[in-house]
Amino acid sequence: MDLTRTSTVALAERRIAWLEERQRVLAQNIANADTPGFRPRDIGGFQRSLAGAFGMTQTMPRHLPGTGGAIRARVDRTATDLAPNGNAVSLDREAMRVADTDTAHALATGLYRRWVGLFRTALGRPQ
Repeated sequence: MDLTRTSTVALAERRIAWLEERQRVLAQNIANADTPGFRPRDIGGFQRSLAGAFGMTQTMPRHLPGTGGAIRARVDRTATDLAPNGNAVSLDREAMRVADTDTAHALATGLYRRWVGLFRTALGRPQ
């Protein structure tokens, strides 16, 4: 039995992938905190990512590609405070987002482990 085919495990995997991508984008923001003119980026909400997963996909080579649930970073419109060099990265705001994302990642991986453990128990396998 392939556990990754169940909807709960697949949803947890998508959530973890979304959280990992968000951490990558937030890390880039922090790395560019002193870059003149840099605007911080963030990715759309997880719900938007799920909605895109069921959108159009490219079925023939001559068709335009659909979104396919791709996670894309966009300029963060909430970053309005500019430094004199035009940089809009707030390390406090980015640190809060990193902490929130880390907490959500820990929750998602914990739920994933428990769900897989439940399947192992049901199959009579040791954890």
